[in-house]
Amino acid sequence: WIKIGLEGGLPPLTLIAGRLTLGALFLAVVVALARQELPRSPRMYGHLVVMSILNVVLPFILITVGEQSIDSALASILNATVPLTVIVVAPMFLPDERITLPRVAGLAVGFAGVILLVAPDLVNMGDSDLTGELMMLGSSICYGIGNVYSRRHVQGLRPMIPALLQVTFAALIIIPLALVIDRPFTTVSPAPEAIAAVIWLGLLGSGVAYLCYFTLLQHWGATRTSMVAYLLPVVGIFLGAIVLGDPVTLNRIAGTALVLAGIAIVNSGAAVRRYQGRNAEPVPPAGVPEAIDAVESR
Repeated sequence: WIKIGLEGGLPPLTLIAGRLTLGALFLAVVVALARQELPRSPRMYGHLVVMSILNVVLPFILITVGEQSIDSALASILNATVPLTVIVVAPMFLPDERITLPRVAGLAVGFAGVILLVAPDLVNMGDSDLTGELMMLGSSICYGIGNVYSRRHVQGLRPMIPALLQVTFAALIIIPLALVIDRPFTTVSPAPEAIAAVIWLGLLGSGVAYLCYFTLLQHWGATRTSMVAYLLPVVGIFLGAIVLGDPVTLNRIAGTALVLAGIAIVNSGAAVRRYQGRNAEPVPPAGVPEAIDAVESR
């Protein structure tokens, strides 16, 4: 959808400003209907401003500008590096986000799947614009650090609150930039499909997606939440097959299986612990067995 918006005549900042405005309006309606109160702590608002820059402003700019000069296969593999950033950064700031064997193994398997998915398109990698490649890597680093920062500092809020404020603050930053740099009201004549792209990206990509993101972050943590990056090339392949008639080859099926296996391996440690916790027999307090034996002997 970003490609459609760009090819439909929208400059990058104007596209971002449009999607963030729609996303903020959508989330404002959700919060109003749920009758949720906004946080009162100025410190929390400061953290949310930082989150909006790390998780929205910088990556959105880097991705949207970078996609003007980078092929989709390379964009997919660079986007899938988000978990690699998280698994390195998270243990430094989050005590419960340790580097474990299942996480390392899952990352390796999942990343191998991503490589397999895009390998046929990496033959002409030298033709890709270096600036676009660096921008995509930069966006992944921003997302990875943003995951960890949010888990550490944005706590105690319903998922819809940080989603609303993060997108709103980002819109307030991007809109003036778009007005000054792109001058959309005098130089932009978007095609109908570009407008449709902005609506799609705004309501789903900047609205529903961030509700899901903060919900996952609260329940899964930063490392496991970052695993959704591995699904980006998978979704791209299936949408390409359904919408554009792209072939589904054996290496794509195998790559998809590895991606899903990687996510399963990363989550396996927590699943095993939950299973063991449910099936463990309760241990009676000290002295209780002896008391029971005494009563039975009487």
